[in-house]
Amino acid sequence: MADSTYPAQCSLSRQGSFLMIKEHPCKIVAMSTSKTGKHGHAKCKFMAVDIFDGTKHEMVETSTHNVTVPNVVRTEYTCMDVDDEEYLSLMDQEGTTREDVKLPAEGGYFDTIRGLITQYMEEDGECIVTILKAPKGKDFPYIEMAIDCKKASQ
Repeated sequence: MADSTYPAQCSLSRQGSFLMIKEHPCKIVAMSTSKTGKHGHAKCKFMAVDIFDGTKHEMVETSTHNVTVPNVVRTEYTCMDVDDEEYLSLMDQEGTTREDVKLPAEGGYFDTIRGLITQYMEEDGECIVTILKAPKGKDFPYIEMAIDCKKASQ
């Protein structure tokens, strides 16, 4: 995961930015910094949400230390079809197609997106899907998931 993440000084992190917490790519939803006390340095406390499953994670780190930041890539594709195994048939702006991303899990964090993709495909035969790519642990160097959907005609 060396090129999928990079170090950044803890105190430079901001609410809304990304952070790896226990091999979970997270978006910071709250952050506080304590003042320097007589027993050491200032500390940063992060409360964050996993960008793929919505689980909450917390972390406390010395403000001068480095934290690991995931390289998160957001790409829009035209969804042309959903096959019987729930794989999306996607095409990028250059016309390159791929069929290796599944619909979000039923009942999962992105169940609403699943419903929108299904609805727009039934109504219009295509839609624009935003795919998020980020590192996710040692066993899966990257994970990609549909996190947003809109009508193709917008």
